[in-house]
Amino acid sequence: MMTIKSKGEFQRVFREGARANRRTVRVCGVTCEGDGKVAFVAAKRLGTAVLRNRSKRVLREAMREVGVVDGCKVILFATRATAKAHPHDVACDLRQCLARLGFAQ
Repeated sequence: MMTIKSKGEFQRVFREGARANRRTVRVCGVTCEGDGKVAFVAAKRLGTAVLRNRSKRVLREAMREVGVVDGCKVILFATRATAKAHPHDVACDLRQCLARLGFAQ
């Protein structure tokens, strides 16, 4: 799974991308050429470092279950419900968000 690391890639996704929200995940994505890339974000307002890290682990596991969509860059944002949710539930929400954005496999 390739990750988005550069500031320019993040800015492009925010500037040109579409957004979709569910209870356990928020998604921002844009189509691109080549392999798909993904980033996992958990803001400080979610709580302690333990909760933020758990949220990102849950998002990573959900993305593994769904699979990286080729030809798009996606940023996954944790919500307050992410840390307490099961990765399978987050994966279901993630599939719905990706389908809404037109990135469904």
